[in-house]
Amino acid sequence: MKFVDEATISVHAGKGGNGVVSFRREKYVPFGGPDGGDGGDGGSILLVADSGINTLADFRFQRRYRAEKGGSGAGRNCTGKGGSDLRVPVPVGTAVYDRDTDELIGDLVAAGQELMVARGGTGGRGNTRFKSSTNRAPRRATPGTEGESRQLRLELRLLADVGLLGLPNAGKSTLIRAVSAARPKVADYPFTTLHPSLGVVSIAPHRSFVMADIPGLIEGAAEGAGLGIRFLKHLQRTRLLLHVVDLAPPDPAEDVAESALSIVGELERFSPELAARPRWLVLNKVDLLDAHQRDERAARVREALAWDGPCYEISALARQGTAQLCDAIMVYMESRAREQDASAVDNEQNSDPGSPPPADNQDPGDPG
Repeated sequence: MKFVDEATISVHAGKGGNGVVSFRREKYVPFGGPDGGDGGDGGSILLVADSGINTLADFRFQRRYRAEKGGSGAGRNCTGKGGSDLRVPVPVGTAVYDRDTDELIGDLVAAGQELMVARGGTGGRGNTRFKSSTNRAPRRATPGTEGESRQLRLELRLLADVGLLGLPNAGKSTLIRAVSAARPKVADYPFTTLHPSLGVVSIAPHRSFVMADIPGLIEGAAEGAGLGIRFLKHLQRTRLLLHVVDLAPPDPAEDVAESALSIVGELERFSPELAARPRWLVLNKVDLLDAHQRDERAARVREALAWDGPCYEISALARQGTAQLCDAIMVYMESRAREQDASAVDNEQNSDPGSPPPADNQDPGDPG
């Protein structure tokens, strides 16, 4: 199925039912009185994150969603039936925007998470509601209110721990094939990868992480050239970026250092926040070079990027150095998880109203 990562839909919540005017007509109730019931509330529309859906392709065929309207009230103070809520399944990782204002309404990042995008109308009031000591036979009822209507833009951002970044034919797809069960297309021409793909990298039982491969970037991508800039949003949820650099490009005249620098520039133009994400340098295809060429080109790339972070030299095709790279990533992910857990515990303790106040500089021997 074609990968679809954006869709536009219109949602219309149900209208509330009308209240009614009615009076009691019973044999042994001499004075009767108003007994008009309220209308039922209209149904709302909720988006539900479903782990069984991978793309937004279904929204190409159905773009309008309408919830059930509420029923009108009836005599004997009977309230109208409430409209059923409409739950629309979407992939986990879907961000929901108001298409008219470009406001982010919500982000569905966990399976089963729900987001109300259109609230149903309120049911109208029947004439019983207007009875008073001075108006014992009101002939007034109110109609139900309209439900909310919205135009939405759905944007799918893949949930991955590690994202691969680089030029076309840098070897990103080969790398994800080498370390996971993912099988993206690999060929000896640019732009082989046309849509993102995910792979689970398993290090040991209960030790794994998810890697995302996106189409390669080219110079000018931030201005719309190529494919990759469209898919950079899929890296915004990742905790670590791997900048994959081809040390042995097909064109001998290509400057690998300048090529690596151009990718960093495109990333900064697209999103300074994404450019500031932790990033490791992965120098690929070292098996095609002798030791002198490899060391010289690696040094030029590090110098051009002013690189002082982690750097790994691998051959994704020969699976040379890939195990060491994945082990290091797993250690990094586990350390980040421990730091986040410790930070969450600290925040919980600091926000606990029952915790004792911090001690001042009182002498421990002073009874106060």
